[in-house]
Amino acid sequence: MRNDDIKLGRFNVLRVTKAVDFGLYLDGGDTHGEILLPSRYVPEGVNVGDEISVFIYLDQEERLIATTETPLAQMGDFAFLEVAWVNNFGAFLHWGPMKDLFVPFREQKIKMMKGESYIVHVHMDEQSYRLMASAKVERHLCQDFPPYRPGNEVDILIWYKTDIGVKVIVNNKFGGMLFDTQIFKELHIGDRMKAYIKRIRPDGKIDLTLQKKGKAGVRDFADILQEYMEDHGGVCTLCDKSPADEIYQTFGVSKKIFKKGIGDLYKRRLIEIGENCLILIRTLD
Repeated sequence: MRNDDIKLGRFNVLRVTKAVDFGLYLDGGDTHGEILLPSRYVPEGVNVGDEISVFIYLDQEERLIATTETPLAQMGDFAFLEVAWVNNFGAFLHWGPMKDLFVPFREQKIKMMKGESYIVHVHMDEQSYRLMASAKVERHLCQDFPPYRPGNEVDILIWYKTDIGVKVIVNNKFGGMLFDTQIFKELHIGDRMKAYIKRIRPDGKIDLTLQKKGKAGVRDFADILQEYMEDHGGVCTLCDKSPADEIYQTFGVSKKIFKKGIGDLYKRRLIEIGENCLILIRTLD
């Protein structure tokens, strides 16, 4: 990275130019000059001439400053952040070791309240060159056609609940939907987890599932079921006749996936299916 290409609100690798009693100065190039890394953030063993990865932000006096601590979100991220305080201009979100992140009233969908948490997008205000956040998330989602295929694994952030499921943010970039029929556990706004592409609609909308499809997903759960039985005396007191909610409470999967896992283990002759239980077949050494 050229030092003149420093990215505000993100991690940068910078060279140490000078050591002082209150920290280290880092080379910010001709544009930014020296950037202070305060003593409390200086890792042990770092010397003049070394390169170090630091997060760059603006201090209370709007000067560039560095930290080695990781914030709860970086510029360009969607995140679930708590309101630390509010004033007549807007809300301020707790986002790590640095000063609180500002959300002006114009960027709030509803009036933010102290102690409550909200999904926001972190970005730079083009006019003031300051980092800020917006709860008007839709504006910041990518509108390009998603480059995914059914079965692809993605990271999701639970955004908000609807009458038919939950809206999510996919890979910190796209909007997506988890329908109620694909949800087999309790989800909360702000939860992060893995999901799988179920379908990309012609208009680019993304449908997701929390469970792998096909043989790979079945085999993964079959292995989990086998390990569970090994840890429980070779027996599982659930079977294909058990209620779906009991299966979910124990394994966190749908009854459909559970039954397919049973079938996989049975075909591999690893279990016997009893009247109301599953029995692991053990081989003697």
